[in-house]
Amino acid sequence: KALIDQCPDDFLLYSGDDATAVEFILMGGHGGISVSANVAPKLVLDAYNAAMDGDQNSAEKINSALVGLHQHLFVESNPIPVKWALYKMHKCEDGIRLPLTKLSQQAQATLEQDLLSLGVI
Repeated sequence: KALIDQCPDDFLLYSGDDATAVEFILMGGHGGISVSANVAPKLVLDAYNAAMDGDQNSAEKINSALVGLHQHLFVESNPIPVKWALYKMHKCEDGIRLPLTKLSQQAQATLEQDLLSLGVI
């Protein structure tokens, strides 16, 4: 909040962390650059819009559904988990180029539960 307050009005601040973006916007931030939005764009947009409108309850309620996704998209190096999620959503082919490697089976199972709970697969 102190950083936001010190910036001139025409200096826009964006969060690059999905887990804290809604809270940042509620404190006066201007938006976020989101990995989770690649997988659940409407939910992330709805959470950001609610936060920008000052509707803390709605923003936090929507964001609470995204907490697992925010966390599990970073269990391995980006963009490995998000590419796997998009594959499960039939948005891209399965496969990844070196030096990246496939998402572990354990991470796949966890992330798949997030995708199911959000209704994106």
